[in-house]
Amino acid sequence: MSTFSILKKQLLLYFTLLGLVLTAQIGDSLKYQQEEAVKYPQLQFKGLFQARYLVGMAKDVDVNGLHHSDGSGTDNNFMIKYMRIQMRAQISKRTEVVLLANLADFKNDPKSRVLENAYLKYTFNSKLVLTVGQFRPWFGLEETYPIDIIKSLDWSNQYTEFGKLGWTSFQIGMSASGQVKLGTMPFQYAVSLVNGNGKNQVNDNDNGKQYSTRLVFGLAKKYNFNLGLNGGIGEVFGNKIYAVGVDLSSLINFDSKWSLDMQLEGKQATNHPLYFAVTPELRPANPDEYLIRGAYFLPNVRYEVNHKNLSAFELSCRYEYLDTNFRLNSNPRQTITPMFGLEFLKNYGARIQLGIQFDRYKHQVENTSQYNNNLFIVQVQSRF
Repeated sequence: MSTFSILKKQLLLYFTLLGLVLTAQIGDSLKYQQEEAVKYPQLQFKGLFQARYLVGMAKDVDVNGLHHSDGSGTDNNFMIKYMRIQMRAQISKRTEVVLLANLADFKNDPKSRVLENAYLKYTFNSKLVLTVGQFRPWFGLEETYPIDIIKSLDWSNQYTEFGKLGWTSFQIGMSASGQVKLGTMPFQYAVSLVNGNGKNQVNDNDNGKQYSTRLVFGLAKKYNFNLGLNGGIGEVFGNKIYAVGVDLSSLINFDSKWSLDMQLEGKQATNHPLYFAVTPELRPANPDEYLIRGAYFLPNVRYEVNHKNLSAFELSCRYEYLDTNFRLNSNPRQTITPMFGLEFLKNYGARIQLGIQFDRYKHQVENTSQYNNNLFIVQVQSRF
């Protein structure tokens, strides 16, 4: 199929979905007289503050994991990770606009940072929800919840790398999602079409787009056991790429106080940024010679204290395996992150976490981030 034909199909899909949104908007306007009891817009403001103290415990490795053979580098650091502001505007019964910005990103070059979510969502019903703008397309477990309720230190290494590939993290495009019942089994889906070159970009960097799908099957209600299947195809500078993934999650409540939350996820995809980083003369014809593969397992034990000054405590230990180029230049990274957390306000309103991140590479490379490292972390956060 020619690039022109693909482009025509993409435009047809875009304008069809956009037309549905606009038509429904008009319908909402006609019903306004029937909804006089509800005043729009309804505004909701939220925020997140998250800060860390880091101590590198490996010789000649700084707090960012970079090795310095000359002994330079910073081995301890205070940092502000997030200072997020979120605004959600419900502008009609079915339509909302969401804005999310991380003001802490001003410490870096803010050109393609700071603004995170910026989208319009239209809800026809529980079976069909359309989202247009900059958002996190569903392609795995970690896309389904925010950073402030994460059970470990940070997103997995796998999530970060797949964000660079355009499948996860904040992307610009459109999505359709919903939930239904397959007999008695709960079922969720999400289908996304995105540029695939990250957030806050003026234009797509080529004519290709990335299509992804996530399907979630609720297999055992008693144990909140879910199976997620993820798949995606796309085109980057005329080359076909793909991504696949599978994940399992479960929440077991032993009694009113003790619970166990478990996540297991694995993904594989074309590592096209690495492929295009190679000079054309040395580059193979098939980009699938450059493949990334990763997996992680995250168990989290929670105990509800329900004291006036302490709500709960949690203990987790995530194991990760990631190889960014396992076919041609394999150097897998294994990461173990035990964490202990104290929650002082309900729903992670205020908490403190302590942990250590152990990184191990099959081959250590001097003066790069591919070097064994031990990092001690103290992290505090407050949601408001």
